[in-house]
Amino acid sequence: MEKETRSPVLVTNARGRSPFVIVCDHASNRIPERYGDLGLTPSERLSHIAWDPGALAVSRFLSDSLNAPLIESTVSRLVIDCNRALDAPDLIWTLSERTRIAANENLSDEERQYRIRHFHRPFHGAIEMLLEARRNAGQESILVCMHSFTPVYLGVARPWPIGLMHGRDSRFTERLRDAMAAERPELNIGWNEPYAALTGVTLTLEAHGDGRGIESTMIELRNDEILSPEGARRWAGLLARSLEAARLKGARP
Repeated sequence: MEKETRSPVLVTNARGRSPFVIVCDHASNRIPERYGDLGLTPSERLSHIAWDPGALAVSRFLSDSLNAPLIESTVSRLVIDCNRALDAPDLIWTLSERTRIAANENLSDEERQYRIRHFHRPFHGAIEMLLEARRNAGQESILVCMHSFTPVYLGVARPWPIGLMHGRDSRFTERLRDAMAAERPELNIGWNEPYAALTGVTLTLEAHGDGRGIESTMIELRNDEILSPEGARRWAGLLARSLEAARLKGARP
């Protein structure tokens, strides 16, 4: 098999002066050439099982508007899920919703370790390196993990256009929710929706937010809201204003 030559992680605006650091775990549906198409159809590779559609567009708008660093994975979660612990059963998916990923079944330990070494560890290493550099420079960091979710999952409709999740410390996420509700009182904000916090789906939040003792939050946007540039820009604007309001409220004595 050929050597992987493309970086598994991309860091943009590393010197951004914002206190916010944006991370997009499922930014890409790219499957490296060594894996072919993983036995999936083009429509399956474009679907949510392979990545978080729209999440990267929102992340980039946020990075630009806040002058914030952005760290993104460049590999599909079907190769390895960078938002899962190394011992998680869904670190390498074999079934996503109703889609079987047969190419991931019965992987050798050698292949599993290759994916961890070449894709998972570099991604988390880049996050850790950036946060450590900011700490050494005396720069405040607030971790923002951006994701998207499907409008319907296993036949069940999801009514929230946005969901917020927190790690062990919920205070920043509570302030973010309150700031969004103040601007958009009619907004149906899912609290720990569509996934519950601390149930194995928030590795990045826990490892680099809770793990470093810094404020953090995980944001899930329903992907039908952000598939167009206009929708992504609109949500990024609301999020940028709300993130800043939450930060300022927390900074008050």
